[in-house]
Amino acid sequence: MEKKRILVIDDDEGVLKSMMRLLEFEGYDVDTAKTGKEAVQKSKLNFYNLALIDIRLPDMQGTELLTAMHDTVPRTVKIILTGFPSTGNAIDAVNKGADGYVTKPVIDTEAFLQKIKEHLRKQEGWDQFSEEKVAEFVKTRIKRQEAKENKQAETNANQ
Repeated sequence: MEKKRILVIDDDEGVLKSMMRLLEFEGYDVDTAKTGKEAVQKSKLNFYNLALIDIRLPDMQGTELLTAMHDTVPRTVKIILTGFPSTGNAIDAVNKGADGYVTKPVIDTEAFLQKIKEHLRKQEGWDQFSEEKVAEFVKTRIKRQEAKENKQAETNANQ
């Protein structure tokens, strides 16, 4: 099974290192970025299953990065990390496409890891659903084409 890829975006080196250790220990392939611009560049070059985004970055707000990353990797699960929790931040994050909202420092690592696992399971469901829809679409198109060809052959035979 392919390792899930996670991008951690935070300007605090300590947060990056601790998140990287925790997530790699859990078996994830982890990459980091210190700025929104670096995160966007990396997301253009790589696919990440999940991104953990600090709400306050040196070059942009995490909520701005949500929008920018949605354009480059719309299927990536995006979770906002904040050391400044507020209802306003949470609402803004969800309205701009966040799939989750976590406060720093992460005290309950088990609950945090469970939240990540749940989001990744949902993503697998979306992917499976998408593959099934594509297969259904192809089958339908083939049936339509066969019916069209059969009707044309019948018309030609009756002439």
